[in-house]
Amino acid sequence: MTLADDLAYAVSLPTPPRRVVSLVPSITEALATTCPERLVGATDWCTHPEGLAVQRVRGTKNPDLKAVAALAPDLVVANKEENRELDVRRLRDAGVPVWVTDIETVPAALDSLGRLFAEVLAVGTPDWLIAARDEWGGPVPPPVVDVAVAIWRDPWMAVGRDTFTGDLVARLGWRNVLADASERYPHVDVADLDRDDLVVLLPDEPYVFTAADGPEAFTRARTALVSGRLLTWYGPSLVGARASLTAAFER
Repeated sequence: MTLADDLAYAVSLPTPPRRVVSLVPSITEALATTCPERLVGATDWCTHPEGLAVQRVRGTKNPDLKAVAALAPDLVVANKEENRELDVRRLRDAGVPVWVTDIETVPAALDSLGRLFAEVLAVGTPDWLIAARDEWGGPVPPPVVDVAVAIWRDPWMAVGRDTFTGDLVARLGWRNVLADASERYPHVDVADLDRDDLVVLLPDEPYVFTAADGPEAFTRARTALVSGRLLTWYGPSLVGARASLTAAFER
């Protein structure tokens, strides 16, 4: 069969893939939860589920392409944002089928994963995906609080426009004050965020903000330490994430 991935690239698959390498931590968790027997390789950043025992192929931005090819995968799963186009092209040039996802909203994530499991892998719709749709479906509520989502410091960077995380916080009823920024992950001046009417979310990834590293930069804005995985990953982590993030925000 030939199917078009999220970027409309035609991917030929003689049979549903049985040996899959994932270059995307979120999708690795989804695959390992749904059809673990098919997952043969993943990046060093693929930390969930805990105890995942598959061949590691280095990082998302610098995968060991020889190691990937040596696993003889039927399919490599990548993401437009997390992986380099150059690596995708080199794998395809080597004859390795690559399925690229493109995810900027929660609904897009659920639809993309639904296609991957139902159409590409032919394993049906997993229960966790049904539960995630139930939890995150429906219209975006009116915002009740202004937030900024920091992702790095020195230099400080935050979540801007057109991102999965931005859409997720909107669905929690939080307005990302940088949603109209010209960049998806703009550099920011801490002074511009240190406002009485703002809550600055400090996740533990990609930068590991902690109680001793991050909150001290703000004297007026309230800060909230939150799980980076629940805020930025799509997949099984979405189930229960709404309640967990809300509780962390309210502490």
